[in-house]
Amino acid sequence: MNEKSLTQKSLQNFLGKDDEKIQYLDIKKEQNRRKKSIVDVPKPFLKWVGGKRQLILQMNDYFPKEFNKYIEPFVGGGAIFFYLLPEKAILIDVNKDLINTYNIIRNNISELIKSLKNHKNKKDYYYEVRNKDRNSEEYNKLSDVSKASRTIYLNRCCFNGLYRVNSKGQFNVPFGKYKNPKFCDEENLVAIHKALRNVLLINDSFEKCLDFAEKDDFVYFDPPYVPISRTANFTSYTKGNFGKEDQIRLFNVYKNLDQRGCKLMLSNSYSDFILDLYKDYQINILYAKRAINSDGSKRGKIKELLITNSF
Repeated sequence: MNEKSLTQKSLQNFLGKDDEKIQYLDIKKEQNRRKKSIVDVPKPFLKWVGGKRQLILQMNDYFPKEFNKYIEPFVGGGAIFFYLLPEKAILIDVNKDLINTYNIIRNNISELIKSLKNHKNKKDYYYEVRNKDRNSEEYNKLSDVSKASRTIYLNRCCFNGLYRVNSKGQFNVPFGKYKNPKFCDEENLVAIHKALRNVLLINDSFEKCLDFAEKDDFVYFDPPYVPISRTANFTSYTKGNFGKEDQIRLFNVYKNLDQRGCKLMLSNSYSDFILDLYKDYQINILYAKRAINSDGSKRGKIKELLITNSF
């Protein structure tokens, strides 16, 4: 479906209920709430810098009890979506390869699993797969299934699960040397396939959410964080970095949605810039364990911000 041609009526049809899917999601959601923990599947299929799976139990008390549809404009690994398992959802990301992978899991799961099983955890093979995007003409000839399979394989076998591209949009993380990386988690992929059945997936900037967000929708923003040090600038998830001007654009979208009556939540680093920008909203502090640092002694719990409006 071409998301740009969607009307509100067709959107409602696309996000309509499917009895088998809803029954499955209800069971998973009940497990999450009853155990106050996180079910094994579905869970993020990618390792993602800044992923929220470890923070979910801290965030749980801040989620709205009721909402219409769920919108996530920086879906990334999707940890919050897989925890909430909303009946209606729109997932957006500017990363083309990421959204393609979500689409393939939803629409062509069998071929994807078949492709993933053909990969090998070998250094030379890893670099052979990684270098496929060095020739854009040849890379564009790959099928969408092959691209999705490559994305998952590289993410699971690369150093520290760090998704990073250079200025040309080429994946440039070295081999991770893991003993037995699980790049074909069939059980989880099938569970994700079920969870994504009626989800609208969009490859676009975060501002695309303005086309769909309405009163009582829950919108969760998890943008690239404002770096808190010169060495913490992990914003290269696409070939264009996310700077302060982008953070201000995001703040203006947040204000717009607040005025519409949306229920909002935003994560970011504990920084003076973000504290000042969102000073008129509710500021909550979480504690995250971060492992992406070349100096192991500097890995540990750090403060993060969780910003909500009145709902």
